[in-house]
Amino acid sequence: MEVPDERLPVLAKIVKTDKIVPAAVEFYDIAGIVKGASVGEGLGNKFLSHIREVSAIVHVVRLFIDDNVIHVANKVDPKSDIEIIESELILADLETLSKQKEPRMNAEKDELARWETVKRLKEELNKGKSARNMTFTDEERLLIRDLNLLTIKPVIYAFNVSESQLENQEETKKQIESLPSVGNWLYFNAKLENDILALSPVEQKEYLDQYKLSDTGLNRLIKESYEALGLISFLTAGTLEARAWTIQKGWAAPQAAGTIHTDFEKKFIKADIVTYDDFVKCEGWVKAREVGKVVSAGKDYVMKDGDVVEFKIGA
Repeated sequence: MEVPDERLPVLAKIVKTDKIVPAAVEFYDIAGIVKGASVGEGLGNKFLSHIREVSAIVHVVRLFIDDNVIHVANKVDPKSDIEIIESELILADLETLSKQKEPRMNAEKDELARWETVKRLKEELNKGKSARNMTFTDEERLLIRDLNLLTIKPVIYAFNVSESQLENQEETKKQIESLPSVGNWLYFNAKLENDILALSPVEQKEYLDQYKLSDTGLNRLIKESYEALGLISFLTAGTLEARAWTIQKGWAAPQAAGTIHTDFEKKFIKADIVTYDDFVKCEGWVKAREVGKVVSAGKDYVMKDGDVVEFKIGA
């Protein structure tokens, strides 16, 4: 899925290119989970193996009531739906942790530190606390990374609401915020999402304005997912294309250069960087350089979302 980015068409117009390449996020539609999945009920093991492969979880939760639309539990209970998913993921993680062996007395320092983290995880998970709600040092995260825990993955809750719930936004928000453990969330109406596909961009905006929505549910979900994964985009703009490149927050300039080509990280010399706003005000690189808006950044420069970049690479 393309990450919506209104900056790219603006850049493309300035540098006079017809080619726009947005950043992207991949979504995988995984069948729903039922109580007992951690011990193989329903699609159990298949569901859990699929979910291990993703970087974040989007949990679609039904909030609307409609007797004509069947619910797997024969009742609409979003609190229960959320708790079942969370409990099954916790149980699956406890199963993973139970397979970890206590290190020998003469074990390496890292092995002992890892075991202490595993013990702490077991204790907290047994209390019903997910790993994502625990605090870890960077070292601890590295030590348990190979466990690929399900409850350490970020979760976004996407609530499917009725048209009347969409209209009564304050009441709907209160209902959602009263639910347990709901951090990142958004709501959408499946019918509206389907209807809007047939409309022109102008008509889409008018339709969304009726419900005081800034964008379609899908676009809002893409943006929310990008943020939940700790991702940002830097931009390049030239006659060939205007493009958004995906990197992790906190990456330095050489790492960012490596996303364009692996050799660029090793052969990095410097990066010419201007903010998106300054690039637009100056209408391109030439004036931005003339008025001193371009920074010549070295290896320690930490990239920011919206940086427009030209990398200088050695031979």
